[in-house]
Amino acid sequence: MQVLSYLIPISLFLGGVGLVGFLYTVRSNQYDDPEGDAQRILSGQYDDKPKV
Repeated sequence: MQVLSYLIPISLFLGGVGLVGFLYTVRSNQYDDPEGDAQRILSGQYDDKPKV
């Protein structure tokens, strides 16, 4: 049971790091255009397959 005294603070720290990372991505507007990304992946304009 003594291992819980180590695991609980570590898990809280890692959860806080994840939360800070998520808030950073939200504030830097990385989720602004999800529809554009969905359309861009279907476009053949930037096809990286070489033509034979």
